[in-house]
Amino acid sequence: MSRILLTGGAGFIGSSLTKKLIDDNEVFIIDNFDRNGQTIDGAKLYKVDIVNYYEVLKVINEVKPEIVIHLAALCGVDNVINRPINTMEVNMLGTYNILRSIANYGLKIEKFINFSTSEVYGSYSYKLGEDEKTNMGAVGEARWSYSVSKLASEHLCFAFNKEHNLPFVSIRPFNIYGPGQVGEGAIQIFIKNCLDDKDLLIHDDGSQIRSWCYIDDAVDFILKCVHDDNAIGNVFNMGNPEGTITTIGLAKKVKELTNSKSKIKFIENPNVDIELRIPNIEKAKKILNFEPKVGLDEGILKTYNWYKNKN
Repeated sequence: MSRILLTGGAGFIGSSLTKKLIDDNEVFIIDNFDRNGQTIDGAKLYKVDIVNYYEVLKVINEVKPEIVIHLAALCGVDNVINRPINTMEVNMLGTYNILRSIANYGLKIEKFINFSTSEVYGSYSYKLGEDEKTNMGAVGEARWSYSVSKLASEHLCFAFNKEHNLPFVSIRPFNIYGPGQVGEGAIQIFIKNCLDDKDLLIHDDGSQIRSWCYIDDAVDFILKCVHDDNAIGNVFNMGNPEGTITTIGLAKKVKELTNSKSKIKFIENPNVDIELRIPNIEKAKKILNFEPKVGLDEGILKTYNWYKNKN
């Protein structure tokens, strides 16, 4: 039984994680519901924007968490392109606020788990290890404000570890999908369109490559970070290399598995894109004994059935 605080806990990953934690822990959630969040019975909710330091400080003082899982972020390509200032405020200042609040109250928390992004590797990420050089892209391109701000959050964790002995873990997720996803994400968009036999829109020629990790595997990964003290002080890639496929291949697979009459159409991508993103999870396998269990076909069908029943 631990007191666990999740920032962004009403989001896709946060709500899925809360369902696993709620029976054996006291769970507290900070979320501003900028996107359509989901509340979980039994978790105490604070409707707070993490950009507001004094509101965050008030929650930290009241909850006095033993474990913090920092998921709150402004994400989604459209959001990032259209709101680059807010992106950097939430991802950098928000992370600083939660870390500063913990330090100012002198809380000796057991673990601070920070969510970063695989985009810190830039446009091409082929099985890069966590110690590989990061690549931010051209200054002035709004797409990179997200990865820059997320990388800054990782540096903040290391800084607070050095100056305040903060026991942290940082996670770089690669394309998580599954039931309950909100906002963007190709699989859920394709599935929703397939349910209505709407067109599946592909940017450019659809040759972009991604590795897809089912939400249950992602939650299992996070729980391993929570329970295993060997995770402390490490940065981990989180994903499933076996779920690797091109975007056009993914569209065809979703269409086939769902028996949809949807047509595939190609459109020009107005923004910078990630051409190749495949995770190297050898470090997580070695330290956390992590092995993804849900294959791409199985995960797509599980997600499809959830959305079908939901409708």
